[in-house]
Amino acid sequence: MGSRKLTIYFTSDIHGYIYPTDYRSREEKNIGLFKCANRFQKDGNTLVIDGGDGLQGSPFGAFCHDNLGKADTLAEIMNCCGYDYVTLGNHDFNFGMPYLDGYLRMLRAGCICENVRGSDGTARFPARIHVLENGLRVGLVGIVTDHVNIWERPEHLEGITVSDPFEEARAALEKLRGQVDVTVCVYHGGFEQDLSTGRTLSTSRENIACRICRELDFDLLLTGHQHMSVPGQMVHGTFVVQPAENGKEFLQINMEEEDGKKYFSSRTIPAGGACEPALLQKFSTVEQGAQQWLDEVVGHLEEPLLPSDPLTMASKGCRLADFFNLVQLWVSGAQLSATSLANEIAGLPQTVHRRDLLTAYPYTNTLAVLRISGSVLRQAMERSAAYFSYGPDGALQVSDSFLHPKVEHYNYDYYAGVAYTFDIAKPVGSRVVKLEYQGVPVREEDSFSICLNSYRASGTGGYECYLGCRVEKEINLEMSDLMMGYFKQYGDNVCLPQNPFSVR
Repeated sequence: MGSRKLTIYFTSDIHGYIYPTDYRSREEKNIGLFKCANRFQKDGNTLVIDGGDGLQGSPFGAFCHDNLGKADTLAEIMNCCGYDYVTLGNHDFNFGMPYLDGYLRMLRAGCICENVRGSDGTARFPARIHVLENGLRVGLVGIVTDHVNIWERPEHLEGITVSDPFEEARAALEKLRGQVDVTVCVYHGGFEQDLSTGRTLSTSRENIACRICRELDFDLLLTGHQHMSVPGQMVHGTFVVQPAENGKEFLQINMEEEDGKKYFSSRTIPAGGACEPALLQKFSTVEQGAQQWLDEVVGHLEEPLLPSDPLTMASKGCRLADFFNLVQLWVSGAQLSATSLANEIAGLPQTVHRRDLLTAYPYTNTLAVLRISGSVLRQAMERSAAYFSYGPDGALQVSDSFLHPKVEHYNYDYYAGVAYTFDIAKPVGSRVVKLEYQGVPVREEDSFSICLNSYRASGTGGYECYLGCRVEKEINLEMSDLMMGYFKQYGDNVCLPQNPFSVR
């Protein structure tokens, strides 16, 4: 038997970043799908695959949903970029099934997502067998993290269930045996262990890639979700990769089969080069509409809320986080609020445009009000206090656990409604040395209402202490819409209160 080859171009977590811009300005940057697809070289032995989370996350994606009401443009862009297969990411459900189904109807690529089941219990997007020009038979299975069930609003999952991804992948793999030459699992999920050190990253079932490699025998596992660049490597006999988010890079995976043996290699390729002019022009009307929509003024602040480096903001306070908490308290009526910031933030200028709100708070999070005890509040704040450590020179720094293997500044929370002090000289878990509500020390048995975004309220990010707390209210509007509503009511010279906390 001679040699047969397979090439795969793999993207994941594009999050609606198509044009080469981050939308903080109109400046061209090396980011976005068009800066990746310009180097896809397709032939009959090549597959272009995406790992999910393509619809939500950028102002372009928000414009398609909020103004156009459909994802046809995003589907046509994927068609023009030559995609053969996609799986679904957790954020692809954020706008509900009618929106997602409309996108998939327009998409020429086949959708594979084995653990998304219809009302009759059958897989809506089952595994596929793709026969290459050289005769190589490729079995493709897609799965998505079942934490979709925790994060997503029930009405957005109407008509479907998201079942156990591991068991569905196992069953699909067994069905493919004897029918294909190479097996590929496209998993919108990541690694529960650091691939270099073996350190546990997550004890939940959100990410199970290591288990898939350990207990199943796919030849290739294409992962996403974690926004973590993972170069090609073998894990328990399975070749794995993962690209960074927002079209910052893509993977080229090469496989050669010779005499029944398979050999894998890969390259992580940064976004760059010139975009295809015809693609830029074809969708320019939507892009220009998005840019004009983003430039609309929504309100004014007494002063700009400018970011600094993450450590300074976390240790000295951040007026942008104070604003998010102010909005959450305003809309919820809760006693307390907690919020976090994205890894990269742009802040808010004094004159606030829609662009500024969407780049300052890029997530589609809704809000929840939980009833918590003083004990739960202290546990949550201890998790936030673990963000800090001291370096060899005695200087305050960000703990390695929030930086490796991926950067997680977004898992540090800023609190409003209480006065508190963190003492970083004390061991992790006992750093909250002052915690007062209205001037009175908080007791373990005290009871509070707290407003959190839906991501944090699910216990994600190390905040398992919130699990089991009673949900008193759900506010099913995205934070960006709530901020625009706040400006509509208090739109001129919004002034923020000071947040009484300190880190020492």
